[in-house]
Amino acid sequence: MGNFTIIDIETTGLSKHSDKITEIAAARVRDGKVVDSFQTLVNPEMHIPSFITKLTGITNSMVADAPKIHEVLEGFVSFLGKDTFVAHNATFDFGFLAHNLQKHHGHELCNEKLCTRKLANRLVPELPRKRLGDLCEHFNVENEAAHRAMGDVNATVKVFSNMLGKLEAQGISKVSEIIAFERAPRRR
Repeated sequence: MGNFTIIDIETTGLSKHSDKITEIAAARVRDGKVVDSFQTLVNPEMHIPSFITKLTGITNSMVADAPKIHEVLEGFVSFLGKDTFVAHNATFDFGFLAHNLQKHHGHELCNEKLCTRKLANRLVPELPRKRLGDLCEHFNVENEAAHRAMGDVNATVKVFSNMLGKLEAQGISKVSEIIAFERAPRRR
């Protein structure tokens, strides 16, 4: 099937240019099973807005002694290796991580990328919304810690596993085929 790492980040806001990462989590998946994980809070070196704390539960005091992003990235990139980067709204997570990797280390993030939201548009078009919570409900997956990086990673692992089953039923099993399926124009 392929080597996948499921990733989620929490941030101080939506802009990779002006906001900062507060948490990174990842799960390495082999043959449908989580074989290793990576998780850390990150000191964003800025105040976390109260609405973000309400959403994620991550407070300024929780990240005060956490490592800074430039200290975390090499370990994260080493963990990711050459795996396919999988996330819900992958462009957001990939964009933040790639921006910070370029800014702090001068390296590109070149991994193949898959987005469970984009896959959902093609695999479960009948769902009116494709938020992670909607997909969890559709696939009967419990997210025990929504809006925390590892909670969302664990939920995304299960959602993605269900998606892979649907793809295999359609004869799509290689990473290159899944990427082509995700990127194919949607039929209306």
